[in-house]
Amino acid sequence: MLKELSSKKDYRISELIVERYFQKLKANLEVDVAIAGAGPSALALAIELSKAGKKVAIFEAKNEPGGGIWGGGMMFNELVLESELEGFLKEYSIKYVKHGDLITVDSVHFASALLYHATLNGAVLFNNVFVEDLVMYDKRVCGVVINWLPTVKERLHVDPITVVAKFTVDGTGHPANLVRLLSKRGIMMSVTGSTENLCSCGTVDYEFPMDAENGEKFVVENTREIYPGLYVMGMAAVSVGGGPRMGPIFGGMIFSGIRAAELILSELKRLD
Repeated sequence: MLKELSSKKDYRISELIVERYFQKLKANLEVDVAIAGAGPSALALAIELSKAGKKVAIFEAKNEPGGGIWGGGMMFNELVLESELEGFLKEYSIKYVKHGDLITVDSVHFASALLYHATLNGAVLFNNVFVEDLVMYDKRVCGVVINWLPTVKERLHVDPITVVAKFTVDGTGHPANLVRLLSKRGIMMSVTGSTENLCSCGTVDYEFPMDAENGEKFVVENTREIYPGLYVMGMAAVSVGGGPRMGPIFGGMIFSGIRAAELILSELKRLD
């Protein structure tokens, strides 16, 4: 009887899912780069790093990776990019329409393309997984502590597990969660940026008011290593630096991810 049950398709489906998932998880307990959040800057970073042969794991708390891309502007699912990104769009066969120095892209198509190319190149994305803490050895961030998002939401007393990484990236967007984990403990007390709106944890409670032109520049300029082993990019870089928000224009997010890749690849080369 039991042998007959284990030969049923339902059993095989569950067996394959469990086997493959745990193979994938075990293979990514040690990576070159761990990224918290799967928004546009994270996906651009993952594409560039994995294309260069680096081992990348992305941890996204929500079920749907892609961050703010999907909704475009006010749920009008179109978004805007700068014309400088035309080469990037062509490289990854992303359809677009030019409007002088600006480009429009269907947000669903854009998010899908970024996700496809990141995973096609070898980056591994774990959705529904929340980065709840950081790993630190000798005053250097060396990975992330992860747990299921429902476990965190329900405040269940379930211990997390650890993923070690040569470099860790805060791509959590507006809250800059990983930076806050350091600053609220007094490990990292200062941030760059001329703002009087700093909260006690060393990041701003809110970005500054909308200014797309300056905001797009700010996010790239503030993409950097903010603490040994920890990089900040995308809207997390804006929150940490106290820059202006920029709304449904995503060129700065992509350029931020590309910039983070350049910096990290340079450091990985130095370490090797």
